[in-house]
Amino acid sequence: MASRAHLIVFANEKGGTGKSTTAVHIAVALAAQGRSVAAIDLDTRQKTFARYLENRVATARREQIELVCPRFEVFDASKDPAIDRRLDALADEVEFVIVDTPGRDDPYAMKAVARADTLVTPINDSFIDLDLIGQVDPDTYRIKRPSFYAEVVWDARKARAKADGGTVDWVVLRNRLQHLDARNMRRVGAAVDELSKRVGFRVIPGLGERVIYRELFPKGLTLLDLGAIKEAGLSHVAARQELREMVAGLQLPPAVDLFNRPALAATA
Repeated sequence: MASRAHLIVFANEKGGTGKSTTAVHIAVALAAQGRSVAAIDLDTRQKTFARYLENRVATARREQIELVCPRFEVFDASKDPAIDRRLDALADEVEFVIVDTPGRDDPYAMKAVARADTLVTPINDSFIDLDLIGQVDPDTYRIKRPSFYAEVVWDARKARAKADGGTVDWVVLRNRLQHLDARNMRRVGAAVDELSKRVGFRVIPGLGERVIYRELFPKGLTLLDLGAIKEAGLSHVAARQELREMVAGLQLPPAVDLFNRPALAATA
């Protein structure tokens, strides 16, 4: 049975790409629009996504402030291993379901990928991360062939089309862009663009390499919470613009510009 919820899956079998931080920011951004959002963390070991939002709830209570927070939970296969059933239940209740997956091969993650409306694969701006989806010639820096993960996603997209005729909008997110090594940045960008045409994904800029993202985690804050961030400076404003562009780039339905109107607050 088709659900009304739009399923956004953040997936990358390599860790350290800013996947959970990005997923939290998108979840909070949608909730701040007044949209109904449910999120599920499939990483039952690290639980970074859930821990981030737990910190957010704790900060709201401790400092007695209002912080918009989506519903969230950690998937527990010991209680019910049927991830499809859990996703169906969430999709019946909200407009957006966000799934954060572990940075490793995981059978539940692949089931979520096969059901995604939007699949977001964050990569750091390096050839090491690019190797996950495409192999690069060491002399020309041109793409030689798609890598294993691109093939896995291709199979998942075919399974989705066969199951319900739906399509998966695959978005590769270039996280931690730096401006110090412009030549390497151009080479990676050219290789990603070339691969996108061969494999069929969109490329958008993500969150830059900034210390502030690591500092936000303990309190569960995001760049939408500038009023709650002590000593917020120009770097926070610049990072907020990055978030704005990332949200727009995902092209999620419908487009609402939360950055030009007051956020809707809800007690966490």
